[in-house]
Amino acid sequence: MISVADLAASLGGGLLTLAVDVPGAEVDDLTLAEPGQGVVGQPGDLVLGVGVDRVEAAADLLRGAADAGAGGLVLRRALARRRTLRDLAQRRRLPLLELADHASWAHTVWLLRGVLDRAASAVGPGRVEAPVHDDLFALADAIAAVVDAPVTIEDPHSRVLAYSSRQDVTDPARVSTIVGRRVPEEVLASLRARGVFRRLARSSEPVFVPADPSGTLPRLVVPVRAGGEWLGSVWALVEERPPAEVVSEVTRTASLVALHLLRLRAQADLGRRLTADRLRVALSGTAAGADDWLPEGPWRVVCLGGPADASPENVLDLWESVCRRHSWHQPLLATLDGRVYAVLRADGAAPGTWAWLRTVVEEAATEGLGLTAAAGHAAYSAGELARARAEATEAERSRGRLPVAGIEELWAAVTVERAAAALREGALLGPVEALRRHDAERDTGYLPTLAAWLDHPGEPAVAARSLHVHPNTLRYRMGRITALPELAGTDLSDPETRLALRLQLAVLATSR
Repeated sequence: MISVADLAASLGGGLLTLAVDVPGAEVDDLTLAEPGQGVVGQPGDLVLGVGVDRVEAAADLLRGAADAGAGGLVLRRALARRRTLRDLAQRRRLPLLELADHASWAHTVWLLRGVLDRAASAVGPGRVEAPVHDDLFALADAIAAVVDAPVTIEDPHSRVLAYSSRQDVTDPARVSTIVGRRVPEEVLASLRARGVFRRLARSSEPVFVPADPSGTLPRLVVPVRAGGEWLGSVWALVEERPPAEVVSEVTRTASLVALHLLRLRAQADLGRRLTADRLRVALSGTAAGADDWLPEGPWRVVCLGGPADASPENVLDLWESVCRRHSWHQPLLATLDGRVYAVLRADGAAPGTWAWLRTVVEEAATEGLGLTAAAGHAAYSAGELARARAEATEAERSRGRLPVAGIEELWAAVTVERAAAALREGALLGPVEALRRHDAERDTGYLPTLAAWLDHPGEPAVAARSLHVHPNTLRYRMGRITALPELAGTDLSDPETRLALRLQLAVLATSR
């Protein structure tokens, strides 16, 4: 992160100046806010008011940015100097920056992105890939010089890994790509429809993409491969198809990019392993030092699930991909005791929060991914993470058919499960064991019949429907059950007896 004041000062030349300063305010990323689209992004983002030219729209954007926890707001100088907006920024304690009227938004985005990337690469732990990123930026500059055009280097998921310092020729898609570090979905859809990604995945040949009617400029795309595996691609924003010798030179340079992408992958894997190891230690009950690397609490520990036949490692890989796809760029995920866990912020709705994860699971259900999530109560200190993990595990066992749920929704099922767990340690008491033997020897179905009768007191039709039998069949079976010698003296109208029977039936149901 970098302070807002330092960020403005680093650009120099009067390009970006502070109109309203809030001491201690910091930013770590950028968010574009188009008119009428509201504020998106995460807390700590610097919101860029691109296209905002009215005081009313600027005031709405300022309020939305403050509510979202933004690190600051950038407006054109003529707007940022309006007294009403400055007073509003002071009241909402949101830094307000003014952008010179002559400045290009695209150029400003590139400058800001570079400053933020350099600030991030200066952070020690968790940024082990910074030297490789520096080399990729240098390669992007070298390729830009060869092709005489702005360049980005992207991974197979269209996430931007590096870009050239030259970004003088641009279009809206390129601006959004550099700001969000990912190609916009509508651009990806257009490229997929034109078969660009299919060709990149199957061939090493460069691809020239003509201009799109929507205003997207032509692009030269060179796939980056190593050992037949597609590692990413180089995208040059050209004005026309480059000469063959230029394309050949870019293709040769792509082999150097491949080496760096392999290094980046290895270092990213190392970073993920370090994060997972620290997370496992914290979830196991050793919380010393966790506050130094965890995001600001409170947190919720979530037990994550995936396809029934998938191993924990495969579920972890699936969840990491899903989290990154939905903008949680550094997910806190780990496997422990054969399960996959995540630590998320308990409040808010930004990526990496519990509310956000619920939405992700619900969306995944429409895609047939089979993702599930069960959360424990909030943990207000790192020392409570082990307790929260235990609750998340209980919630997962009691989740039933709900794809996503918190323990506060499952308290009744969890309470029964806790009681049943205690009962498993001893022998079954009362008539339940006799009924179990009767069913095993004669296939009478007495246990499920009694369970349905207890679950739906006074509603024989509903109880019968749950067993897929006629109500008369249910009554006949209950008559046979109550006539058994083992139930002599058992008062089924007594609430304590009914509870004891139901708990023991739950033990049998979960132990099969």
